[in-house]
Amino acid sequence: MDSSAIADRRQLRRKLGFWRIIAVLLLVALGFALYRFAAGDLPSIRGPQIARVTISGLIVDDTELLDRLKKIKDNDQVKALIVSISSTGGTTYGGERIFKAIRAVAAKKPVVSDIRTVAASAGYMIATAGDDIVAGDTSITGSIGVIFQYPQAKELLDKLGLSLDEIKSAPLKAEPSPFHPASEEAKAMIRNMVMDSYAWFVDLVADRRKLPRDEVLKLADGSIFTGRQALQNKLVDTLGGEDEIRAYLDTRKVKKDLPIVDWKAEDKTSSFFWPSAASWLLNRLGYDDFMKGEDLQKIMTEKLFLDGLLSVWQGAAN
Repeated sequence: MDSSAIADRRQLRRKLGFWRIIAVLLLVALGFALYRFAAGDLPSIRGPQIARVTISGLIVDDTELLDRLKKIKDNDQVKALIVSISSTGGTTYGGERIFKAIRAVAAKKPVVSDIRTVAASAGYMIATAGDDIVAGDTSITGSIGVIFQYPQAKELLDKLGLSLDEIKSAPLKAEPSPFHPASEEAKAMIRNMVMDSYAWFVDLVADRRKLPRDEVLKLADGSIFTGRQALQNKLVDTLGGEDEIRAYLDTRKVKKDLPIVDWKAEDKTSSFFWPSAASWLLNRLGYDDFMKGEDLQKIMTEKLFLDGLLSVWQGAAN
């Protein structure tokens, strides 16, 4: 066989190898898509159950959590919901949306709020959505109030010899600004907004806890309370844990022997399963010289998705 024939055969083999790799990747992707479609994001236990949702960290407008609560509301196998909270608070609007979503669940089945380490500010707002609130003796809760903070960088800019000029349509546009002290009119505008949200929060607590508004106002000075203090102030119903939760649910005709199933957020790392599987198949089919499995996985996870992850992180930090 002459050299040109050998070269042609090698070129054909490379082309066939390339298209085999593409076919393998497509099959892996298709198989993973079918698996995700069949399995969905339902818990592994399918029968009658008590659902539990954990809310922790900074509270924001969380569409994934809202969707999960809706699925719990519409699932007839779920006989009750436990909302386990460990959060120092977050945005008022985020807490409002989660509160309303939990109340929608409570319209169809019993809901217990389980205050763990801390459920303060918007964390306590969410807790009030439960039909019953259980806390630990030393849990931290309360901090009923609203705060608006903004940075002030004028002195730093002055030291650096920098300034910012602006032309705006009205004096209160884009106020308060970090580039100059807020005017009295701007402070009044922000104060009115804060107090309106605060009044909404106080009314919510008064309604949900069946307390006179004047009594709630005495507690709504930003103070935090232990679980024991919160019980004395009628901000929670019971001290304890799972036994007390099940005892309450028993009064709502929810069987004590039902399993408690954690309805967790979808595993974000699962979207990287197929590059890992594809790299494994490449190695098994003898194409490891073409591209190392770990190289493929690194490209798919770090290069393609890096900007998206940073954008999400930056958005959450703002």
